[in-house]
Amino acid sequence: MTTVDPQTRPMGRCPVAHGFDVMGDEYYEDPSAHLARFRHETPVFWYEPLNAWVVTTRKDSLEVLSDWQAFSSASNSAADVPERHHQTYPPELVAKMIVGMDPPEHTEARSVAQRGFTKDKMDRLQPEIEARAHRIIDRFEERGTANLLEEYSLELTTQTIMALLGLGYEYEDMLRQLRDDLFAVLSSAHAPMEEPEKSTVWDRFVNTNLVLRELIEQPRESDADAIISVMASAKDPDGSYTLSTEQIGLHVSEFSAAGTDTTAQAMTNAVLFLSQYPDSIEEELVEPELWANVFEETIRRRPSSTFTSRKTTRSVTLSGVDIPAGDMIFVALASANTDTEHVHNPFEFDIHRPDPTDHLAFTAGRHTCLGNPLARVQGTTGLQVLFERLPSLRADEDPELDFARLPLLPIRRSLHVHWDVADVHRNRSTTVRTLNLTVADRVEVTDSVAAISLEHPDGGELPRWQPGAHIDVHLTDDTGTEWVRQYSLASDPADQSQYRIGVLREDDGRGGSVQIHQALQPGTPVTVSWPRNNFRLASAQKYLFIAGGIGITPLMSMIRAAEAAGADWQLHYTGRSQDKMAFLDELERYGAQVQLYPKDDTGRLQLDQLLADPEENCLIYVCGPETLMQQAEEQTQHWPKEALRLERFAPKPITRTEPDSAFEVEFTDSGLTVEVGPEQSILEAAAAAGMPVISSCEEGTCGTCETPVVSGEIDHRDSILSPSEQDASKTMMICVSRAKGACPLLALKA
Repeated sequence: MTTVDPQTRPMGRCPVAHGFDVMGDEYYEDPSAHLARFRHETPVFWYEPLNAWVVTTRKDSLEVLSDWQAFSSASNSAADVPERHHQTYPPELVAKMIVGMDPPEHTEARSVAQRGFTKDKMDRLQPEIEARAHRIIDRFEERGTANLLEEYSLELTTQTIMALLGLGYEYEDMLRQLRDDLFAVLSSAHAPMEEPEKSTVWDRFVNTNLVLRELIEQPRESDADAIISVMASAKDPDGSYTLSTEQIGLHVSEFSAAGTDTTAQAMTNAVLFLSQYPDSIEEELVEPELWANVFEETIRRRPSSTFTSRKTTRSVTLSGVDIPAGDMIFVALASANTDTEHVHNPFEFDIHRPDPTDHLAFTAGRHTCLGNPLARVQGTTGLQVLFERLPSLRADEDPELDFARLPLLPIRRSLHVHWDVADVHRNRSTTVRTLNLTVADRVEVTDSVAAISLEHPDGGELPRWQPGAHIDVHLTDDTGTEWVRQYSLASDPADQSQYRIGVLREDDGRGGSVQIHQALQPGTPVTVSWPRNNFRLASAQKYLFIAGGIGITPLMSMIRAAEAAGADWQLHYTGRSQDKMAFLDELERYGAQVQLYPKDDTGRLQLDQLLADPEENCLIYVCGPETLMQQAEEQTQHWPKEALRLERFAPKPITRTEPDSAFEVEFTDSGLTVEVGPEQSILEAAAAAGMPVISSCEEGTCGTCETPVVSGEIDHRDSILSPSEQDASKTMMICVSRAKGACPLLALKA
């Protein structure tokens, strides 16, 4: 920005506010409280260090913000561009910042950009924000401590603005640096940059804008929702583009700063306030709609932008103070929001205010923050996910005043927080956690089986898993029908970059496999659960793996693990024909350890012969059609009780000799007792009573609803627990299992 020659600075202005200091600790500790000291006696005062007037009351603030003809924004972007960059980045370009224009130019640019920030688009973005918030928390939840600002708040807002702009993860570092560089450029009018910092910042800022210009040219005719596409494709009535490539690049720079740091500061400040008012957290967890109020009350109490500036175009009078034309005015938003003439108990953090949005944190008038719908959605969502995952999270005592000390925009650089790691384990027992992944690769391993590899869009590591684990795959078809199907992971557990599943197309099945075959192509986004394991590979000296058809998928990872452990193992793999049997190319390297039984060639696998002689310290893992697993159960009756391990993705057939009867269930942790009707599951009864139960398959095959048993006799109907586990009755699957016989009451730990 343009700096002011000290000889031309207006001197001797009055009144002044003795003790006001935008660079002092008291200001950074609480800008609103610091400004309140001066609002009553000197509502408008001259502040020599900034060469500007400071306006503190809500009434005067609204007058300045509402009258663009008397109070111009043009001075907000008069940048001091180094001469060597004038050809590629002329000084007049910076004057086209949305925050630094007056009508009519401002109206045109804002109307184009506003199309990318409509409320309906922000609402559609909310699930993506929520998914990214979970993904970020996954990285640090086990530690119990974090620098919340850097590791969560800024991470989330940066990823959100990238999604909104339509930029891939590879541009994340560039966007982060662009944010910091723009703030440095904007602040240089009031705290001029010295060399070599000035050259470094400007070189980087201009080079980044050149990269943006290349990206902007690509979607000139796109109809995508991404903001870059929206601005790039906007045309005037004569068919010409409304905004130049250079101007769009400038606006993207603005959004990268305003759309990340201000909301990150707000979420972080909210944690500080909630740490002081911890009783309100329970309220918000019970009534999630209150998180929006938390965000609004936070930015009322401590707006991320403490001031906004204007320049007088004529002489004006505010609160009895005459201000000449050409003077700068800084509107103290933090003070206006706590003006006792307008706000009752202004310094109390009250999430139940009757009109929570009645503040000036987003300013007012033509320059009301156009990104406020985004800020509200991501701020509210970010706080809700954070405290639902880590309800005991609190700021550390006496947080350090770690700020980038910019006079008008106090940018907090850190806030260290802590929480009880037990939150993590409680959360996993009450929430089905999901990941938003992308199809990285698809290989047709047979004419009916597709091997589909999934990765995270950011290329980062996926949650760890052990051999035998599976994931739930969530899809929605063109009719709005939602599909959830379980598929075993068939990749290498040591490779955290991808998950691989094998999907058999069953044209006569329930429809899920057909939908997946049609929908999951390279680049397709897909939601999956975190891996769960009901088919764990236990330690043994020897393994006998038996696969039928697509049942080979969970055994692929088990074979890798057995081989790595140096165990003795064999695979007996049967299918209709060899060309229908998946992963044969990968199994070929194991030689005679793999025996194939294509029915059209060698005939059926004879389990009675294979399992005729029991072996000590040998575990049998079987996955395939129900007929194969029933045969395995029949042929292993003389084996040790725990030798046989089965994986079922369809419910085990249950034969009932008598009709079900009603019974009661007492949930000991919550103190709630419910009646379960004859045609009702425990899961359904608990959900109807408001219990926070979770489920997925509701067929007793996935293990999501496994619940500890305190007392009572159980009629186990699941397809997961081993015979000894069912005999012990320490847990049960409440989606299918019931009280046994005449047992009138079950007690469950939930």
